Parts: sequence; C-alpha cells; structure tokens
Amino acid sequence: MSELITVEGFVLTKQQLKTKYGFALCYWLTSDLGPIQVMVEQQEAVFFVLSSDLLQILALLKSENILLRTQALGLKSFDQQAISGCYFSTLHGFYQAKKIIQQAGFRLFEADVRHCDRFLMERFIRGSVLVQGQAIKKQGYLTLQQAKMKPSTYQPNFSVVSLDIECSGQGILFSVGLYSDDFDVVIMVGAPQHSEQNIVWVSDEEQLLVQLQRYFVERDPDVIIGWNVIDFDMSLLYRRAEQLGVPLYLGRAQQAMQLSERAVGKLLLPGRVVLDGIDTLKNATYHFNSFSLASVAEQLIGEKKLIESDDRLAEIEHQFKYDKLALAKYNLKDCQLVWDIFKQEKLIDFAILRTQLTGLELERQGGSVAAFVNLYLPLMHRSGYVAPNLGDHNHHFNSPGGYVMNSQPGLYQNVIVLDFKSLYPSIIRTFLIDPIGMVEGLLAPTQSIAGFHDAYFSRTAHHLPNLIATLWQARDVAKQQKNKMLSQAIKIIMNSFYGVLGSTGCRFYDPRLSSSITLRGHEIMLATRAEIERLGYQVIYGDTDSTFVQLASELSAEECKKIGFLLQKKINNFWCDYCEKKYKIASYLEIEFETLYSPFFMPTIRGSLEGSKKRYVGQVSDANGDHLVFKGMETVRSDWTELAREFQYNLFTLIFAGDSVEVYIKQVISDLMAGRLNHLLLYKKRLRQHLSEYVKNIPPHAQAAQKMSMKYPEKTPKRGQWIEYVITLDGPVVATEKPLKLNLQHYLEKQLQPIADSILPTLNMSFAQFLSGQVNLFEN
Repeated sequence: MSELITVEGFVLTKQQLKTKYGFALCYWLTSDLGPIQVMVEQQEAVFFVLSSDLLQILALLKSENILLRTQALGLKSFDQQAISGCYFSTLHGFYQAKKIIQQAGFRLFEADVRHCDRFLMERFIRGSVLVQGQAIKKQGYLTLQQAKMKPSTYQPNFSVVSLDIECSGQGILFSVGLYSDDFDVVIMVGAPQHSEQNIVWVSDEEQLLVQLQRYFVERDPDVIIGWNVIDFDMSLLYRRAEQLGVPLYLGRAQQAMQLSERAVGKLLLPGRVVLDGIDTLKNATYHFNSFSLASVAEQLIGEKKLIESDDRLAEIEHQFKYDKLALAKYNLKDCQLVWDIFKQEKLIDFAILRTQLTGLELERQGGSVAAFVNLYLPLMHRSGYVAPNLGDHNHHFNSPGGYVMNSQPGLYQNVIVLDFKSLYPSIIRTFLIDPIGMVEGLLAPTQSIAGFHDAYFSRTAHHLPNLIATLWQARDVAKQQKNKMLSQAIKIIMNSFYGVLGSTGCRFYDPRLSSSITLRGHEIMLATRAEIERLGYQVIYGDTDSTFVQLASELSAEECKKIGFLLQKKINNFWCDYCEKKYKIASYLEIEFETLYSPFFMPTIRGSLEGSKKRYVGQVSDANGDHLVFKGMETVRSDWTELAREFQYNLFTLIFAGDSVEVYIKQVISDLMAGRLNHLLLYKKRLRQHLSEYVKNIPPHAQAAQKMSMKYPEKTPKRGQWIEYVITLDGPVVATEKPLKLNLQHYLEKQLQPIADSILPTLNMSFAQFLSGQVNLFEN
C-alpha cells in the first residue's frame, strides 16, 4: 500500500535510470524521515535545434527509426534564429540522435545538459527540496513514486562517518577504519588479539569487504569523509573488490558503487555522498604549501599522525606484519584527524551552503562554470533564449588582466590603501554586463550602455546584474549576522562570475564580455588615481582593485585614518556622479579605506631602478600590537629557505623600528659561515612533472631527486611530491642524505644578498660592505 505524502529533504545523489516505460530520474534524499528514494517517472530528454533545420533532421532520424516528438518553442538562438525542441522518451534514442545530427553537421543546443541536472535546475532546486509522492516503505528507507519536486529551505542534519584504509604498496588491504563522534571501529585482517580498541578481526580481504558492507548497512551514513578518499580509498576498495570477485554494495538499497574514469563525478555511491577533505578545503579557498593530511592536521588542529617516518609505507607494512595493534591505532587516528578537521573548520556546513547557493553537488570540486550554468540557464530560457555552444561568438582576441600600476619604490612612513569592494562583481552590476544583455544591447546600441570592443549592454534585458545584487544583499545580511562562512561562500560565488565569463571552457565565453569587465576596471583605477591626485595626494601604486596613497610622514595614525575615510567618501561620491552623468545609471562601485601601513616599503625589481609589482611589506597596528604584512616577498614564499625568511622578517622589523641593522647583518653572516644556521638551509619545492621528464635545464630540486632515485630506486619521488633538499659543494642533495659539506657561499649569495640588496640601498648601504674578509667556500 502507498500513501500520498509531502516531505522536505536534501538531495544527496541523482541518477538517470532505464525503465520499461523509457527512463526515470532517481534522487536520493536525506530527511527527517530518514533516507528517501525519489522516483520521477516517464521523463523526456531534450535538446534544441534550429527550426530551419528541423525537416532535414526529422528525415535523417526517420531513416534511422529513431522516435521523438518535436515542438516549436518561443525560444531563439543568440543570432536570433527560431528554435525547436526535440524530445526523447528513451536515453538510447537521445544519444543516438545526438550523434547522428552532429555527424551530419547540424547545430545542436544544450545537448550536453544531463536531464537529471536540468530537471532540478529548471525548478530552481539547489539541494534543499520539497517532494510530494506516493510513499512505499522499504527496508531502511522510503520510496516516493510519481514524485513532484520544488525548492525549499530545508537544512539537513547528515549522519557522517570518516573512512580510511591501510594497504600494502601493491594495494593489498590491511585494514579499514571508521570513525564518528559516537562510534569507531577498525576492521583488521589477522588473527584475533586482545585490545582495548574496537577491532573486528577478519581472516582475509574478502571478509574485510563483507564486514565493511555490514557496517554501512548498520550505520547507514549519508556522508563519508576522508583524505584523498575518492581517488585513493574508495577507488582501491572498488578495484580490490573487482579483483577478488567480491560484490561491493556500499550504496543505499544495497546498490553497487560505480566508478568511472571521468574527471567530474567519477564516483557514484547511490544514496550517499563521499566528501574529500582536500577538495572541500580547496573549494573553500584554503591554501597550504602541502595538502597532505600530516601537514594540514598540524596547521589546523595542532595534531600529528602516529607514523611520521620518511618512509611511511614501509612502516605500515612493518606494523601489519609485527604490530597490528599499532597499525589499528594509526588507522583510526587518521580517521579522527579528518573528522576533527571537518568539524573544526565546519567543512560540511560549507559544502551545504555552496550547494544551496549554486545547485552544485556537495562533492563537486571546482565547478565554477557548472555553477554559473545552473544559475543562469533557467533565467535565460525565461528570456526566450537557448544557450550558445562553445565558440559561437566568432571573436578571437585575448582579454587583458587586472590593471597594475607602475610603482614608486622606496621607504615611506605613512601609506593608506583604498580597496574597491568586489570590484568585478560591482562592475558587472553597475554597467549591466551580461550575456543576454549583450545580445539585446547589440540589437539596439543607441539605447544601451557601451562596453569595450564594440560591446553594448541592454538597460532592461539582463540577469547577471540581478543575480549579483541578490547575492550581495545576502552577503551583507551574513556579515551583519557575523556568519563568516556564508559571507565567504557568497564572495567566492560572486567573484567566480568574471572568471567564468573569461573562460574559454564556458559556453557563455565571449571576449567582449570579459574585456568589458577588465578594461572597465582599468578605466576605474586610472580615474580613481587621477581624482585622488586632484585632491592633493600622491598615489604610489595600484593593483587590480587597490590604490596605495602616500601621506605626509609627520601625520599621526589618527590623522592618516581620518584622511583615509575622507578619500573613501569623496571617491564613492565621484563615481556616483560620474555614472549618473555619463551613463544615467546607478553606481555600485564602493571603495573602502582598508589599511594604514606605517612604515611601508616598496622594493625595486632586482638589478633595476624600476619599482616592482605585487611585492611590498608594511607594518599595521591593531589592538594586539604591530604586525608586518608581506606581499610577494621571500618571507611568504615556500621556495625560499627558512634562513631567507627569518633574515627578511628580522631586517624589516629592525628598519621599521628605526633600529640599526649593521650588527644584526654581521651576526647572521658570521653564524651562517660558521655552520650555526645549517638547520635553516632547507629548500622545498614540488615536482611538477615525472622525474624522467626533466631532461634539459633541470632545476635543483629535480637534480636532488634524480640523485636519490639513482641511489635508492625504490624511493623514486613521484610527480606532485614535495622535495626537501640542500645545496652542497657537490650540488643539490635531498635533505635525508645528511650531506657533510654544505655550500654556505651559495646561501650567502642566493638567499641573504638578494634580500639585503632590495632594502639596503634605501638606507644608503650595500650588502657588499659586510662581506670583507669572507672566504669563498666554507665546509662544516
């Protein structure tokens, strides 16, 4: 028996399934009633064609016995041609027709949009959903048939488990750890041993996989989290199950896990989401020199893995052979580290917010283009257009990047920074930059707003400015409520819109669109500089959306801030007046007085008198005291040694405090050449390609890795691996080799001297004056 019910939930997974009536859409939800399988039956897949091609296309498909229905639609292409829809009741027919029509050279529109995505997109469903359907109770879940869906504001409360596997170098499974806030277990291959830990002992890999499936049924998680969990853990489980001939039904309703070679959506676990810690952190714009679990855990939660050996795999294999209890502890600790990172950084909350803002799947990495399509496509259809295909614009020139002014190098006592708040989104919103807006604007240029490269934008027909306005208002509310996560999520989405329009991988890419954003940015930065200088202040640098203004040295911090807020008001008024007088539009450009640097240093380009770009250091003061801010300098670059970073930081600390640097520089040189700073001489750089691909102009870190590989072939580093090395009298050597002879002269000339030479001339000094009496090479 079934009954009609209405329930709210959150979409976990989506599928297109063949049925005896054609095909259906299957959505798995989490809800207050538990997991729900939603079935939307008797669907039609659609793509669009030019109405002028329809008769020829129908004749072509009829000759291949492909069934479809067609409909003339009130839609048109960007070049104003009428559009018809082609509807298919089977996926086989859809894909077969698509192939035939493309091979015949006819234009297709939106043939790459999956119907399970389109169904949600056109209903503005982004994660949270209200469903009505005939409910049938199954074992552990509900199925809703003949379902109808619409958006809701439901907030899910996921059941989550952290998963981690341990295995040999050949991929043979040793153990699987599962961890949550109220449950933990390690499934270990081996003879039972007494332990205080919750260890389930199994006889072999087959039994390990069987036991793992049992826990998935019992615990029934919505979300599985882990570290590189899709590409490593889940992929290895899938491959081992295949090799061993063991069915692996980890999905809900005892459905099998599906793994493909696709870059996007390679893993499908029906009814469950697999969230990778690395991908989720990157989506939330976290930056680390290394995204290894050991490195991230130490930086974020101050904890370490239980095995810190340089050869972690060898230690894991040793423990499996001789100390399985230690391996179980290590396995579970990795699960717990991932759990604690997700919990502390609220990564699942961030993933939910991202889905609710964009409609992207929870686990989707990147996806700026897909997010834009999700948001824009249904709005565009309602304006009477179908989406263009890649390259439909026929304009081939490169859009410029953000404007960067030439800097005026030197040491300054007071410099204030004025930043445009979300410059590119505010340009889009102010000057009505929009794909549909440009199509309509080019039809009536005299009534539109001029962009760049002969682009024009309609004053009334557009969507992107309104989307940004909605997001902007939501972000302001989030800020007022001190919801930093929501504010950050919205900022990421808004800032991605320019990148999408400037990406050749986006169907809406047109260089006239992206140029009308960046070149407007150039115009705004130049006019802002001119207005500030008209008001009597000197601009010494500008970068994309930031303007650096020199103020008189004798001014106090309060006087500088007063001027900063005065300039903020005047510049905002200037742009309001400018936009109204020239374009009859409202300005959403908003500049903010952001920072007072006191002092501030802008270096020259090395070996030149010309000022550098995107490199500076300044001191800011707040309630916690004075702090140095480095941009683009060696202190914030991972490919410089700790020696260089410490030297630069201490040098500027002394200079900004007005103290002498002579004694400090002499001491550092003396300590370096005496071997007292050897612990600071480590370089660290990632291999960007396979070691065998480094043939000509081999960089030092690759040289060091090649030497180690020749000596220890089993330890050959892989692409993407970080190489820690030092420079010896015999060249670069991996740090674990423990060299006896360091080339200290190299560190003097390549690490200390460039840093000193960037600042000392400003003080009428040179590094050379400190080098008298130094010999060329020192051994230690």
